Amino acid sequence: QLQLVESGGGLVQPGGSLRLSCAASGATLDAYDIGWFRQAPGKEREGVSCSARKGDYTNYGNSVRGRFTISRDNAKNTVYLQMESLKPEDTAVYSCAATQVYYDRCYFVSGDYATWGQGTQVTVST
Repeated sequence: QLQLVESGGGLVQPGGSLRLSCAASGATLDAYDIGWFRQAPGKEREGVSCSARKGDYTNYGNSVRGRFTISRDNAKNTVYLQMESLKPEDTAVYSCAATQVYYDRCYFVSGDYATWGQGTQVTVST
């Protein structure tokens, strides 16, 4: 059974960078579409980025497009989220999730994702 574990969160100053990791066990990630979501206190969960399992299709939320990059390392069974030019409004708990609903596209419908990690806190502050 697939399990996901996020890491790499922490405290960073505005304008800084972080790389989050989503490590899988129990199954190979290349059989899944992977999404990154975030949730800040008092706000709804927001789709950040996703990667389809077929081809090189990726998708980004409007608030992070051009600053965040999702990538896969199949040899390490890990998906990464590289975050650049971080802003205080990026502060949230970031979670990765996996689904087999999509194929060569991906979307931010959280209900489509069956497996979730526990999340990692990202705080952008001086």
